[in-house]
Amino acid sequence: MTNSTIRYALILLALVPLTVQPCTSVIVSGNATADGRPLMLKHRDTDDQQNSVRLFCGERYAFIGLVNSTSPDTEVWTGTNEVGFSIMNTASYNFREDSLPDVQMDREGELMYRALSICVTVSDFERLLDTCAKPMGVEANFGVIDAHGGAAYYEVNNFRWIKYDVNRIPCGYRVVTNFCEAGRREDYQGWDRYCIASEVMSAEWTPEVDHRFFFERLSRNTTECNGNRIPRKITSASIVIEGVRAGSDPLQTVMWTILGNPLTHIAEPLALTDYMKHCGKHEMGGNAAAKAAKPRTVARIRNTGLDRKKEERLRKAFLRRHYGEVVFP
Repeated sequence: MTNSTIRYALILLALVPLTVQPCTSVIVSGNATADGRPLMLKHRDTDDQQNSVRLFCGERYAFIGLVNSTSPDTEVWTGTNEVGFSIMNTASYNFREDSLPDVQMDREGELMYRALSICVTVSDFERLLDTCAKPMGVEANFGVIDAHGGAAYYEVNNFRWIKYDVNRIPCGYRVVTNFCEAGRREDYQGWDRYCIASEVMSAEWTPEVDHRFFFERLSRNTTECNGNRIPRKITSASIVIEGVRAGSDPLQTVMWTILGNPLTHIAEPLALTDYMKHCGKHEMGGNAAAKAAKPRTVARIRNTGLDRKKEERLRKAFLRRHYGEVVFP
């Protein structure tokens, strides 16, 4: 993020009427982290405050995903699968180029469910976008990382998509809220949160930081811009997916998860490898037993309060369980 871009964003704040719109996100390329693992934040804002994480035994691959607890088991709003493919989205309000009835829109959760079921790489996701029936019923930014070094954002509407390869961005990361750069500038939304997140990343990001940086400096950051801030009353969850270095075991992917408002709830580490047994024998291409397995809730909102000592104990216990004796930063 350049200083000139941030200044331009601040100017637009004075010109564009602001409304409350959901979700703030960041992807950091593995090229910009000390351990080579990409990082992906989704800070979720939604009217549906009852969120949980479920295990799905998909068509080809098992995956865990953030869901609306009362919604059908065909939608996921952030998730990661057994081959290290991870995806999230933020809503966009300026990239639609058709008059499709609203009742046929808002299918982003279905698209991400499908992607987690069958995709291995960012290229697979691109093929999915190309082959989906049109119109797709979406208007969004999709963020994707994989276990082969892929890290990208996609601006997608009903008929076309544009890719932004995070690996090619000089600073090594990209901040996205609720507009598409290729869309109508007069309909940009989320500039306030975009500016806050961009300022923090530009001033404070270093390759040595980890998922905790996103929770503390973004999801729990109460800095205001034009009267708005990143954590809000409609914030329902914050997820940081820590991918793996290219070529490493994809099951080492970690989904650091805050269910509930990050100002009042703590992060819980989730790894798909802890739940794979519930899908039975799960081979590439799927099998009857896996397909028949019902989704299973693996995490739900707990009324723990913001207990940072407990949050740190959970982090250290998880790292010991999965990595043995480690030196804790």
